[in-house]
Amino acid sequence: MHPALSGLTVLERGWLSSNNLLIHPAEGEAGAVLVDTSHVNHAPQTLALVRHALRGQPLARIVNTHLHSDHCGGNAALRAAFGAPVSVPPGLAPVVREWDTTRLNYDDIGQRYARFEADGELVAGEVLRAGGRAWEVLAAPGHDPDSVMLFDRAHGVLVSADALWEDGFGVVFPELVGESGFEEAAAVFTLIESLPVQVVIPGHGAPFTDVAGALARARSRLAGQRADPARHARHAVKVLVKYHLMEQGRQARADFSRWAAHTPFLATVWARHGRARAESPLAWAEAFLGELAAAGLARVNQEWVEDAGGDAGG
Repeated sequence: MHPALSGLTVLERGWLSSNNLLIHPAEGEAGAVLVDTSHVNHAPQTLALVRHALRGQPLARIVNTHLHSDHCGGNAALRAAFGAPVSVPPGLAPVVREWDTTRLNYDDIGQRYARFEADGELVAGEVLRAGGRAWEVLAAPGHDPDSVMLFDRAHGVLVSADALWEDGFGVVFPELVGESGFEEAAAVFTLIESLPVQVVIPGHGAPFTDVAGALARARSRLAGQRADPARHARHAVKVLVKYHLMEQGRQARADFSRWAAHTPFLATVWARHGRARAESPLAWAEAFLGELAAAGLARVNQEWVEDAGGDAGG
């Protein structure tokens, strides 16, 4: 354990779920703060892990770095279990309260979710005080336009979510639908480089200290994506198909086909990047399913499709 992580519990989760960070309370604080709650499929496991890590402490607050389904899927279960209010990224509390699943992109991407309540927002530029630490809330668009990071300057701890992993970063979703994202991701890398970071707690994977190495790898990967947006799109759709298989576990082949044919996000990305390779969004998704099966990451026959382990690759 890095000494800067004293008083923190990092729950490193497997793919489909994000990591969870539990910030234990300092003397005089009302309770612990939990950062991100993983996927709805794993909500019972998340609840058990958090309860064990709390060691009898109250949970005072839940915060989300962003609202992708793998980071907020346990919100409802944990809020119900502990009575802890939920804070979402800037500007999203009204969207959650109205449960605008189009704005939240859940319907477009065709993923599972559990409706939850938002009690407040994180505000970029302000400070979240938890665990006797001052966590700066930093805007981190790129992977998701509304995403934030948390930075404890005194100890050099950065909660990077999906803006930076040890070997990459999350898919830059805005670029897939014709919006800006690559430039924003690059600016976040520059921001991270300017900070006195000692250890990074990423959204996926173990905490790491080689920040310069991670940034170099991330910039190289981003340069390749900017040079070949169609390749980035193909990678993203393969990740989306794999993620769907991980959500479903095993699914009738006909149900997979309905999902692929009627998921708006797939249709949008196919229209921009896939027409030359496949005659329809369904055909494109089927091709990626075949690639996953050939790589041993899926099992497929005429009747059903099934996840075969391995990670989504972000």
